Amino acid sequence: MSFSFFKPSRPKTPLEVVKATKVSLMALDIKTVVEVKALEKAMEEIEKNFVTMRCMLSGDGEVEPNADQVLQLATEVCKEDVLILLVHKLPILGWEARKDLVHCWSILLKQKVDSTYCCVQFIENHFELLDFLVVCYDNKEVALHCGIMLRECIKFPSLARYILESASFELFFKFVELPTFDVASDAFSTFKDLLTKHLTVVSEYLTAHYDEFFDLYEKLLTSSNYVTRRQSLKLLSEFLLEPPNSHIMKRYILEVRFLKVMMTLLKVF
Repeated sequence: MSFSFFKPSRPKTPLEVVKATKVSLMALDIKTVVEVKALEKAMEEIEKNFVTMRCMLSGDGEVEPNADQVLQLATEVCKEDVLILLVHKLPILGWEARKDLVHCWSILLKQKVDSTYCCVQFIENHFELLDFLVVCYDNKEVALHCGIMLRECIKFPSLARYILESASFELFFKFVELPTFDVASDAFSTFKDLLTKHLTVVSEYLTAHYDEFFDLYEKLLTSSNYVTRRQSLKLLSEFLLEPPNSHIMKRYILEVRFLKVMMTLLKVF
């Protein structure tokens, strides 16, 4: 005869997971961060909640995720403004928590409720989150995590368009030449996605911002960094040769100053 003194804990519902995650993230206030024990306790709670969220979104290796629960979780994350907390608290989180956050982020963005990507729609109403992620390239501790999150966002035309037309986009011309190689390479990958993922969006952007964009791009092509020059030249050929950008290419090659830059680069490469 066997006796059970402890009942197995009931699995949390999506709403409970979201609310617990929200509470644990909000606990990371200024007072908590400066108190070591309070910070450690808050971090443990966050990591526990992120693991639960990750399992609900992608399964645990033995049990597949429940599609209805995944959609409910995505809906509640938006209703409770948890996406805002996920982004703004990212720099404070530990490595494991950041890794789980990035994993959850990529799955959440893909969730469609009826005909709408609810998390993408939420970001469309809070574009400042994209600006925050871009600026995080200046923080090498979280730069690579933010890069992954940005590239997930760029898969959606509306979010890519916002970044291209925002003041934040100009920062990429600095970030691709940062002294930390991993961060600079990641920034270039994001920069490349912005200029190649959505051809119509890119064409409209280049048409409207031709002078300012190519003035900045010329600095990459004439950079003292060999890798920057080579990567930038290759990327230039990729997006200029796309059919929607044919008018941009014709205008570009007719400008003497750009032709001189090309001739100089041909001598090097």
